[in-house]
Amino acid sequence: MSVQDPVRPKQPPESNQEGAEWWMREAALAIGLVVLILGSMWIATGTFPPMVVVESGSMMHDLDDGSIGAIDPGDLVLVMNPARMDIVTFAEATQKGNENFGLESHGMPGDVIIYRKNGDSQTPVIHRALLKAVSNESGGWDVPGTPLVGVQTISTTLDYPCYFHGNLTIVDWEPSHEGYLTTGDNAITNGCKIDQLSATGQDSRNGLKDENGNPVTAVKDEWVVGIASAELPWIGSIKLLVSGTQGSVTTSTWYNLTLTIALILASPLIFDSATARMRAPDEEE
Repeated sequence: MSVQDPVRPKQPPESNQEGAEWWMREAALAIGLVVLILGSMWIATGTFPPMVVVESGSMMHDLDDGSIGAIDPGDLVLVMNPARMDIVTFAEATQKGNENFGLESHGMPGDVIIYRKNGDSQTPVIHRALLKAVSNESGGWDVPGTPLVGVQTISTTLDYPCYFHGNLTIVDWEPSHEGYLTTGDNAITNGCKIDQLSATGQDSRNGLKDENGNPVTAVKDEWVVGIASAELPWIGSIKLLVSGTQGSVTTSTWYNLTLTIALILASPLIFDSATARMRAPDEEE
């Protein structure tokens, strides 16, 4: 029976010079890994930074616990360059016969976009694109995903149920320019209370405001920062905690984050234990 020496973990060198070199090498490897990951995500998404942290609960579907697949406070969301793909609105994704019919993103039809309110410099908004007003060459406005073509004012009802009653309805909207109407998925705080309530004439007292206090208008293409892609749940809560903006993060998110960190820290021990068990029969032969 042969007995092999146990594999010992690598230890830092004992001398000061060797120790400094060891720590510098380890730090360089860690920094290199971070740069490699960020660089890969930048290449994949075409944007930098390639991810955003969700701060508010305006996109939540489950208000108590949050849900994987939807966008909750503390989630990290990959941001795709809008030049790389077309934005599909809720109207297009719910119109039977449309080439984009049935497309879903983050738990509902249509794409979620990240945009700057009236092009301002504040923290961007991450909300769902409902419909887009497109200028018609012959005059008037087209709304892809609806029968509206060349109309002077936009009146339409989407297959988007409101929390209290009926479906989301736009009445006699006269766009000042091409752009998207948007809203958050949270049916209570947002939903049919679209971001452009004031600018569309639906409700002059409500709707989002920009950094100068002006009502948010239809989102121009150049105001779109990106399109929401894959999400990493819970991880962004650490950033919110450090910045003191963790108020919207749910108890369930903190629990899941703690469990995730514990599993990550324990994984090397679990791996070493499993490896040792697999080696034991071979060493006894």
